[in-house]
Amino acid sequence: MCGRFAQYSSRDEYFDALGLKSDEIIYDPEPIARFNVAPGTKVLLLNEREDEFHFDPVYWGYGPEWWDKQPLINARGETAATGRMFRSLWKQGRAIVPANGWYEWKREGDKKQPYFIYHKKNAPLFFAAIGRAPYGQDHGHEGFVIVTSASNKGMVDIHDRRPLVLTADAVREWLSAETTPERAQEIAHDAALPGKDFSWHPVTTKVGNIHSQGESLIEKIQLD
Repeated sequence: MCGRFAQYSSRDEYFDALGLKSDEIIYDPEPIARFNVAPGTKVLLLNEREDEFHFDPVYWGYGPEWWDKQPLINARGETAATGRMFRSLWKQGRAIVPANGWYEWKREGDKKQPYFIYHKKNAPLFFAAIGRAPYGQDHGHEGFVIVTSASNKGMVDIHDRRPLVLTADAVREWLSAETTPERAQEIAHDAALPGKDFSWHPVTTKVGNIHSQGESLIEKIQLD
């Protein structure tokens, strides 16, 4: 699953990695500087509408009116395209969460130890997401969820699920309104970064506090 992640680079770093030009989307050199993004907050989400790219703050969570539980924050990539909850979002609400990494907790003895997972080359990551479009409007708790996939061998040591991270080359097609739901399923299967592209290390338990921020949260610590 994905319950916390980091989105701390500047917009132009994310957009440069996607090959977006200055006339395609507004660039901003200031770092976003969120080292501990939690569900229930608004997250900057890359999306396409009316043939233009947009970067909008969108509520992380999805709970339609008929849903009487806590808003969901993840959707399983294996079933999201066909299930009742997410089928319409998969068709019309595909988006991307630019990020630098995410956190997972592993039980070690009588406690849970958080780990930060990131690209081996520290490259920007692009999480597949789906949600209630259009994203330029506030839909309350009908926001977005991060699509997850099964962890490949090796990453299971940390968690059995992980965000579906797409290659930069696949992002435009994933976002396009011209892309069919069936083609989006193929992209989710064929254009996901493999587990071997990631590294991880243990980090401070302070990341468990949603009010904690700062670069120290992603720094490697020594375990006893």
